[in-house]
Amino acid sequence: MGVFDALRVSASGLQAERARMDVIAENIANVETTRTPEGGPWRRRQVVLSAYQVGEAAPGAGGSGCTGVRVAAIEPDPSGLPKLHNPSHPDADAAGYVEMPNVDLPTEMADMVVAARAYEANAVALKSGREMIRQAVSILA
Repeated sequence: MGVFDALRVSASGLQAERARMDVIAENIANVETTRTPEGGPWRRRQVVLSAYQVGEAAPGAGGSGCTGVRVAAIEPDPSGLPKLHNPSHPDADAAGYVEMPNVDLPTEMADMVVAARAYEANAVALKSGREMIRQAVSILA
C-alpha cells in the first residue's frame, strides 16, 4: 500500500462520515414532521456503507489494493412509528392518534458523536499522510 492509497482510504472515510452526519442532521430536523411529500410521517433514514477497492496493487505484489468505504445506500428505518394521542392535530386519525416519526433524539445524538469522532480520526490520518509526503519531498529536495 502506497501513501497515496492511504490518503484515498482516509478520504473515502471522510466522505462516508460526512454523509452519515448529513443524514443524522436531516433526521434530527424532522423529529416532529408528521406529513411528508411521500405521505405519512418522516421515517428515520440510515446510511448503509460498503467496502470497495481503492487504488491498484503493485505488479507482482499480490493482493488487490486497499479497501476504502463508500455510501452504498440511504435506507428508511423499517421500525414501527409511535402514536401520540392528540385529537386537535390536523393529522390525527378518527381515534385522535397521530403517527409520529420513528426518530429517537438520544440515539441520533449518539450516532452523531460516533460519526464526528470517525470523521476526526480520518482527518488526522489524512493530515499525517500529507505530512509524510511533505517530509519525503523535503528530504529529496
